Amino acid sequence: MAKPARRLLPFLLLLALLVAAGSYAAWRVAYRSNVTAFAEGPAYLYIRTGTGYAAVLDSLQKHELLIEPATFRWVAEHHDYPAHVQPGRYRLEPGMGNIDLVKMLLFGHQDTVKFELKPFHYIEQLPRKVCGRLETDSFKLELMLGDNAGLLARYHLDTCTIRTMFIPGQYRLLWNTSAPVFLDSVAARYRRFWRPERQKRADSLKMTRTQVSVLASIVQRETAQPTDKPLIAAVYLNRLRNGQPLQADPTLLWPLHGLGTRKRVLNVDKKVDSPYNTYRHKGLPPGPITTPLPGSLLAVLKPAHNKNLFFCARPDGSGFSDFAETYAQHKLNARRYQHRLDSLGVKR
Repeated sequence: MAKPARRLLPFLLLLALLVAAGSYAAWRVAYRSNVTAFAEGPAYLYIRTGTGYAAVLDSLQKHELLIEPATFRWVAEHHDYPAHVQPGRYRLEPGMGNIDLVKMLLFGHQDTVKFELKPFHYIEQLPRKVCGRLETDSFKLELMLGDNAGLLARYHLDTCTIRTMFIPGQYRLLWNTSAPVFLDSVAARYRRFWRPERQKRADSLKMTRTQVSVLASIVQRETAQPTDKPLIAAVYLNRLRNGQPLQADPTLLWPLHGLGTRKRVLNVDKKVDSPYNTYRHKGLPPGPITTPLPGSLLAVLKPAHNKNLFFCARPDGSGFSDFAETYAQHKLNARRYQHRLDSLGVKR
């Protein structure tokens, strides 16, 4: 009996080695790290909407994201990934094996993009800002923003007031966010800002949300100083209550496309034929002149309490303003500021 057992031993050892070798090969193909490690950090794979499997493979190889493309291809095809390519922005972590990589791509477990929406003055600036960071179709976004009936039905805002919906700040979005989903995400943040207590403040001012945003946009263009914003908001609210024109210089520059490029308003600018000209027209303009930051909106909702009707930038270049209740005092303040501009040679 011992002799047959001894004859079987080499066979059993060989079988064990073959099983071990097969197990290692299977582990190597399925679980061994197959993502290239880069010194600058994790790599990202971008898969555009409508992209096929061949293009995904080409991108992985062209950017040298895989250590062994052949083993990835075997696992991907074994899991039927070629028929289920999902668009998105995928974070490829060093140490990731083929199984984890394929499952991530197969189920669309993509990374989000931190997108900062900064204030903008004109709606045509938006698609360019968005599409520089997301896959969003700029043409589709332009069409939606120009569709007055569609905006009214979807967001209860028109082409003049839609900019009030965009509250600047950080957004986390999927890279392949569509134009409708992008606008819906913006609308959701807008709704979150307007908590019940803020709506009550707007009601106490006898203002709609849109009116608050329009006034906040003017306040924002008048100053970058947080402590001055409630003071400037108070001036404009006092003027509105008195039935006086706002006479806000930034509203003259908006129809002239001069916001951000001009430092001085001239008397000839006060003749511009536009509903945004608050020297010619009483009340608020039909839409915002920029997208107001949360701090600017809160300045209107929580204005200072005073009787000031005028303000003028201080001549020291600090960014703060001098305030006045009377026109006589305002003229003195304005003269000092104009002399400062003249001394600096600022003409426009």
